[in-house]
Amino acid sequence: MLSFPPHTAYRIPHPAYDTSPPYLNRNPTTPYQPHNTAVDHDQPTPEEKATNSARTIRLHADRMGRVSFADHVIERTIDEHEFEEEPVKVYEYQNTPENKSWAGALPLKQALYDPELEKDACGVGFAAHIKGHASHKIVTDARNLLCNMTHRGAVGSDARDGDGAGVMTSIPHRFFVKNFEREQGIKLPEMGKYAAGNVFFKPEEEALKDTLDKFEDIAGEVDLRVLGWREVPKDSTLLGPAASSREPIILQPFVVLKSVYGHGKEPKPDFDEKFNEQTFERQLYVLRKRATHVIGLHNWFYICSLSNKNIVYKGQLSPVQVYEYYHDLVNVDYEGHFALVHSRFSTNTFPSWDRAQPLRWAAHNGEINTLRGNKNWMRAREGVLSSEFFGDELEMLYPIIEDGGSDSAAFDNVLELLTINGVLSLPEAVMLMVPEAWQGNDQIDGAKQAFYEWAACMMEPWDGPALFTFSDGRYCGANLDRNGLRPCRYYVLDDDRIICASEVGTIAIDPTKVIQKGRLQPGRMLLVDTQAGRIIDDAELKETVSNRQDFRAWLDAQLLVMPEIYKKLIQKGTDLSHKLTETAVQEDPRLKAFGYSLEQVSLLLAPMAADSKEALGSMGNDAPLACLAQQPRLLFEYFRQLFA
Repeated sequence: MLSFPPHTAYRIPHPAYDTSPPYLNRNPTTPYQPHNTAVDHDQPTPEEKATNSARTIRLHADRMGRVSFADHVIERTIDEHEFEEEPVKVYEYQNTPENKSWAGALPLKQALYDPELEKDACGVGFAAHIKGHASHKIVTDARNLLCNMTHRGAVGSDARDGDGAGVMTSIPHRFFVKNFEREQGIKLPEMGKYAAGNVFFKPEEEALKDTLDKFEDIAGEVDLRVLGWREVPKDSTLLGPAASSREPIILQPFVVLKSVYGHGKEPKPDFDEKFNEQTFERQLYVLRKRATHVIGLHNWFYICSLSNKNIVYKGQLSPVQVYEYYHDLVNVDYEGHFALVHSRFSTNTFPSWDRAQPLRWAAHNGEINTLRGNKNWMRAREGVLSSEFFGDELEMLYPIIEDGGSDSAAFDNVLELLTINGVLSLPEAVMLMVPEAWQGNDQIDGAKQAFYEWAACMMEPWDGPALFTFSDGRYCGANLDRNGLRPCRYYVLDDDRIICASEVGTIAIDPTKVIQKGRLQPGRMLLVDTQAGRIIDDAELKETVSNRQDFRAWLDAQLLVMPEIYKKLIQKGTDLSHKLTETAVQEDPRLKAFGYSLEQVSLLLAPMAADSKEALGSMGNDAPLACLAQQPRLLFEYFRQLFA
């Protein structure tokens, strides 16, 4: 008998097959209860007692072996003797030198599959205190945000294998003083003058020891010292077979400036005088890049975050597993003034521990359609980059965009570079990478248009339907692409909290406490400055940035445009008139020599010349591929514009 029950997925009677998270095993009117409550999920129901010869299994209406939490559930009753348990099959990993992904978690490029083309769609959001007051309430709000966006994530065929989820918070200083300083007997400097983070390691004793030694050696080379390591308490019993097969050891390094802190168990007396935050952040960045390149993703080494401002907890988890897996997050001493969350849906990608988000600076929902060009341009720039800030250490940073990462990771790598040397603030770097629609827009302010024109000369836009959320400890914000193709809503409350997420209803809010709410519009930025204690309006932010320099004067002095070149040549008396011949266009030997047909000239080139527009087609193209043609083809016919 087949039946379609409501959207609630009922519990599976036999505990051996009950792989669903606890929130699936409840009536819609029953509040969510985590694993550590007194509820006995394995207590048999009356139906189980009455029917000993039957078990209920869940068959998911699914494609590609994946299932979204929003999918319907089909239930079927089968005979006890008919059912035979199949062995659980995890992903086939190929951890070879050719595989550039973390721990070999992605397949090699083959047939039509290419890891470079992977995209994902997700749920993102953040909770923050506008005045920058840290509390466990903010961290709890983020948990509700994350769990209530579960439908924006997905799981594998085993519901315990999530696509990825995580949370970024400010550094929980009081928590670390209690759980590292007092346990290790090593004095931590005040908040902001030491760094901490979560780092993945291979779960093998020899490999772990070797990697820790290498990491500490690299830290010493860049004038940093690892005070000690803290093992992150976690609950591995929550994981499914795929996530468990690649579960790393997770350790937290506590890092200080070696020359300033000294070699003892507490800082030198003149530590505060000599400490330079910009130098510290620079050396931390060099350490992150250098360690990643030297130790390598194939050794399961991955730095989730290592900063003096924020910390990231993430993994190949479902949203409801994050706070149960990481015990730190439910400790009442763990406080933050912001918490940014991400629930991953691997649209056409493979989930892995490192690809979960948030990343080091940002979290992303959507696709970056210009990714290949963005990555190629960044790689090309490495040959001409120079920096007084990094000096000889600049070579240690290459490649800027790390191998094996997703489109979101590539964006985060570049954002990290732009902000770390102190020239651009985080919101300015986001404006540079994700511009609003400014070309041909007569409504836009002249100074702002000049800024975006200058920015286009500095870096090509990272374009596509995307919502970016980001934070560096001071700023916490969200930016929507110029087409507005991803949702974002926000609430500002009278207790100085702000809630921003991919949709409304992510946490329970008393309507009487709401003083402002809205939808983030295309190309706009929502920005909270927790240091100044206020929300910065999009118009105010961009006016300030646009008038910081005289960008129009820079453009007039340095930018060459074809109409101006044409005018100058005419003024010099250069004859630029085109000499027409009496030869018919279709008989012009040059067209034949370069492979042009009359159809291309009349249907493509002529309208382009007349209207100054290029034709774009989005329908299927059944013409033979140029690379397989026996006859010579135009160079342009070998290329197609790529979209997710």
